[in-house]
Amino acid sequence: QLQASGGGFVQAGGSLRLSCAASGRTFSSRVMGWFRQALGNERDFLAAVSWSDTSAVYADSVKGRFTISRDSAKNTVYLQMNSLKPEDTAVYYCAASSSLPTLRSGSWGQGTLVTVSS
Repeated sequence: QLQASGGGFVQAGGSLRLSCAASGRTFSSRVMGWFRQALGNERDFLAAVSWSDTSAVYADSVKGRFTISRDSAKNTVYLQMNSLKPEDTAVYYCAASSSLPTLRSGSWGQGTLVTVSS
């Protein structure tokens, strides 16, 4: 299971850090990542990180503002979000899978809402 947390209300320019704790079968996943879905939009990929090393990939829309990291001891992946914009408002989901290409079809957390005011 994946448990996402850390969402909330923040003003534009502010920061938030999301957390996603993995347990059970998802504990053995090799890749974890973050997606977001704004109202009326599709679920978009944001970032992913490998458990085996620190390699990470980012969507162009968040590169330079968002940073994904993982704490193996806590089985937790984080998404540090800086310089937030109103268009970052969305429900943020974490996902886990055996590989990056299969991440979207892997296991999902319940989502955490981020609201950025202008």
